[in-house]
Amino acid sequence: MTAPARKIAGLSRADAEDFLIHEARLLDDARFDEWLALFTPEAHYWVPSAPNQASALDTVSLMYDDRRLLETRVRRLSSPRIYSQEPRSRTSRIVTNVTIEGARDTGTEVRSKFMIVEYRREEQRIFAGTYAHTLVTTGGDTRIAFKRVDLVNCDAPMDGLVVPF
Repeated sequence: MTAPARKIAGLSRADAEDFLIHEARLLDDARFDEWLALFTPEAHYWVPSAPNQASALDTVSLMYDDRRLLETRVRRLSSPRIYSQEPRSRTSRIVTNVTIEGARDTGTEVRSKFMIVEYRREEQRIFAGTYAHTLVTTGGDTRIAFKRVDLVNCDAPMDGLVVPF
């Protein structure tokens, strides 16, 4: 039996899922400027380096970007001279198991599972894990106030991570 869709703070599970699928498509299509536009000016993007890492400030993370660092990341990805992306990675993302975890003054907490296949230079890498988004809706537009990416293998040795999750 399927549980009824929950709607909290004006954002339903279906709306959240549509938003996350749109975000994944922007990344797969390398539309990084449009992806960046999904983030609020105060947004943070975090990829912990350890399972159950409680804070980005107490230990090193794989990525911990505020809006300014996200802008720098997108500028680098958009540059034709980014050696780490020559040739460019091709990716395919799947986002599933989207749930509304709650709502706070800071926005709607959304959890989902993901899998990303990255192909570059005849090598394929697979990433999987859990997304935790804080989504805010103002004036009919939904934006990302916070995105946490918990990779299943976050504590494993990895080659350079360039393409955003």
